[in-house]
Amino acid sequence: MATTAEDLTTTTPIVSLTPEAHRVVREALDQEPEPASLALWLEVRGVQDGAFVYDLFFQATSDAAEEDAVHTDGDVQVVVPAGSVDRLRGARLEWSTEGDGGLVLVNPNTPTPEESSPGVPPEVLAAGITSPLALRIVSVLEQSVNPSIASHGGRADLLALDADEGIAYLRLSGGCQGCAMSQMTLKQGIETTLLEEVSELKRVIDVTDHSGGENPFYS
Repeated sequence: MATTAEDLTTTTPIVSLTPEAHRVVREALDQEPEPASLALWLEVRGVQDGAFVYDLFFQATSDAAEEDAVHTDGDVQVVVPAGSVDRLRGARLEWSTEGDGGLVLVNPNTPTPEESSPGVPPEVLAAGITSPLALRIVSVLEQSVNPSIASHGGRADLLALDADEGIAYLRLSGGCQGCAMSQMTLKQGIETTLLEEVSELKRVIDVTDHSGGENPFYS
């Protein structure tokens, strides 16, 4: 008889719960309608500022697909979707007493360079930003660009450089990350300045994760 996701139990849990975290999750589950049908789902939602960001939610255990990891932690069902299994393997859910207290996922895994820098070709990322041309771009950013956008808390950093194609990949942060005006800032300010002061450049690409920040405008 085939094993289904609903009754699949992994011998080594992808994510473990400390006793205090288990208690908190169990108490929250008991407040839900039909708690016996629900599992705690733990999923990597994306990458922000070089680190994984997570979703923790209750959903029916029966919604798990065959390739998802499902295990029982005491009297709590835990589901890790297949796409998050390798990213969460060996992680631990804890209860933190800092501030107002809350659940914290302690994860030994970190994003790959490609995950941290979506939109940048791996070979371009691997080239680094230590060449004389890259250092000139960094100098222009530090001396001409960042002082002008610092007034609204923004900052631009060189993430990668394709010297052959004349393309600079930038990451915006602070007030520029998630700001609906950031594309205008890039085109009318940052890009113009870089193209004027660095003749080898032909194009500037923003690879910021604009779903993060205080005012995200991508979902």
